Amino acid sequence: MRFYRLIFAAVIALAATHTIVVPAHAVDLPTLQPDDRILGNQNASITIFEYASLTCPHCAAFTIDTLPHLKKDWIDTGKAKLVYRDYPLDQSAALAATIARCLPQDRYFTFLATLYDDQHDWVYRDVAASRAALARIAGLTGMSEQQFDACAGNKKISDAVLNSRLVGQNQYGINLTPTFFINGTKVLGDQPYSEFVKVLNTANVKRP
Repeated sequence: MRFYRLIFAAVIALAATHTIVVPAHAVDLPTLQPDDRILGNQNASITIFEYASLTCPHCAAFTIDTLPHLKKDWIDTGKAKLVYRDYPLDQSAALAATIARCLPQDRYFTFLATLYDDQHDWVYRDVAASRAALARIAGLTGMSEQQFDACAGNKKISDAVLNSRLVGQNQYGINLTPTFFINGTKVLGDQPYSEFVKVLNTANVKRP
């Protein structure tokens, strides 16, 4: 618990209100890892890395308002894939991300969408109340109370969630959520769909 507090003590939840694009040479770039959770065709030529916190309202706005358009026009058509990376901003976000990672791939993104859509039910509470609400939501996926408790106590998974944040912060210069990397371009904040299209069109033109 003390480790969590140390990790999150200096966190400031920010979101960009305008598009900030950083060219590839200015930042280190993430690469695909064996344990990545991927939405779409793994062989799609455009890769969208998303670093997000499940308690971040701007991340929720992206998932609810923008992702459906990206999915319809770019992911479902096989042109792009989305790789979700955890960047928890607080203890509740770290726990939610850990629980999500215990689910199989076919339930993972649906669970994330539910957590974002129902943030008002579990985010704005104390830690104990948030945990209880998360357990109820996880139960809708078929996860039992015993499975929830076992997952919440799985140090290997929880450490991986925290490490994802640390790598994002220290190696890729992430300091707000959501942050995206689209084929070498870093995009900050919850941007309108039209702004993503500009970056995606450029990536599409440059693809081999």
